[in-house]
Amino acid sequence: MEIINNTEKLQFEYTKGGEVAKLEYRFYKQKNIALVHTLVPDSMRGEGVASALAAAAFAYAKEVDKKVMVYCPFVAAYVKKNPVVREQIDRAYHPGL
Repeated sequence: MEIINNTEKLQFEYTKGGEVAKLEYRFYKQKNIALVHTLVPDSMRGEGVASALAAAAFAYAKEVDKKVMVYCPFVAAYVKKNPVVREQIDRAYHPGL
């Protein structure tokens, strides 16, 4: 599954059959990346697309040395299921994740 970081739109994308799944992000105060919203078309549900988008986002955050802020409920659930990414969370904003 090829995930693309569309830096113009500030979103990670996966395209299949003309439809686009995305995880939107924003930069915050030059030190953090905020994962804002995940959208997966019904035709892609159950294929692990949202998890792949989240994994790509965390890999990118690590690559650019940014702490992660989580606003998307799916990403919050992803963090709870994948403890290895918890070290990337900005604890000042998310002490409970």
